[in-house]
Amino acid sequence: MKTKIAITSLASMSPLGKIPEEIWTNYLSPKTLISTKEFNGKSQFAAEIPTKIRAALDALRKEDIKYKALDETVLMAILTSRQAVSQAGWQQGDAFGINIGSSRGATQLFEKYHREFIETGKTATLTSPTTTLGNLSSWVAHDLKSSGPEISHSITCSTALHAVLNAVAWLQSGLATKFLVGGSEAPLTAFTLAQMQALKIYANPNPNETTNPKPATRNPQLQDVEAYPCRAFDFAKTKNTMVLGEAAAVACLETGEHPNALGYITGIGYATDDLEHNISISEEAQCFQKSMAMALQNTPLEQVDAIVMHAPGTLKGDTSEYKAIQKIFGPNPPMLTTNKWKIGHTFGASGLLNMELALLMLQHQTFIGIPYYAEPHPRKQMRNVLINAVGFGGNAVSVLVSRS
Repeated sequence: MKTKIAITSLASMSPLGKIPEEIWTNYLSPKTLISTKEFNGKSQFAAEIPTKIRAALDALRKEDIKYKALDETVLMAILTSRQAVSQAGWQQGDAFGINIGSSRGATQLFEKYHREFIETGKTATLTSPTTTLGNLSSWVAHDLKSSGPEISHSITCSTALHAVLNAVAWLQSGLATKFLVGGSEAPLTAFTLAQMQALKIYANPNPNETTNPKPATRNPQLQDVEAYPCRAFDFAKTKNTMVLGEAAAVACLETGEHPNALGYITGIGYATDDLEHNISISEEAQCFQKSMAMALQNTPLEQVDAIVMHAPGTLKGDTSEYKAIQKIFGPNPPMLTTNKWKIGHTFGASGLLNMELALLMLQHQTFIGIPYYAEPHPRKQMRNVLINAVGFGGNAVSVLVSRS
């Protein structure tokens, strides 16, 4: 890292809430925020944002007539961006870059307009502009009146962390001094869930099927905790247990040291696996091995205190990432955790939610573990936390976040 990159704010909305104190309180609880919701007449697991956040999104639609036609992903990005910029002390009209992406994009609107087209042979006037991926950063820029570059992209589930990579490049080049980065995802639609089920990676809510066996490493202090639909990082599971969640998360990045910094980005890494299949990741996640090694090239391994894993709750995804961690760190890895057992997989927003968890753990000096997993390598303090994310095709990103 040529230039120190400060994280001067991070805002999110997710099943955890959107107020930092509320988010931390929810993380301290061993309860999952995954419940069931009906899709096409069938009950499925899902992690929804709270009703009070939904009300805030509805209120935003009424603020500006132009916002009425926007997809929920865009509205979520606007509200979280307002919060992040306010926390960082940035002013409306400031010159800062924006890079906010999404794995699926305007899923809800696209499905709505396509259904109308199938039924009537016609489509609404605003169908095309409101379903393009460029909606995210351009509408956030419109709302904040910023004057910097606007970039939207999709690199599936590693989208948000790729936004961080891109911003770091801009900041270190000197082309910008401030960048707003993140991801927004509203994937809870019947068609999206059907796609995950077609891949045979989604958790099955049928109680007659034993999809969630007790793991061998279960924490003995939490024997009576309720069942977890998503068994992320549970190697005793015999079936895939991924569950989808909805969320948006953005961070303000600035060059140099800042008194209000939540933490600093001290290492970045990226890599892509050779494709063996459309959704493949190699057996030992070569992409993660390379991305973690790149992010840690200036940091002794023993100084990495925790890793917030991608760990989506799938058999291959969880085990391959763990094998990659073992390859890099050997028999004494850092403390390992994931948040997908609690909030599900939020696709393009998940990497920034991992960063949020890392920053909260550093701030409170408290490790948030996995309720059904007994951490075998506890650390007394946390100075550096590594964050992982990977998308379809093995597009891995690793970011090292440090206290100072």
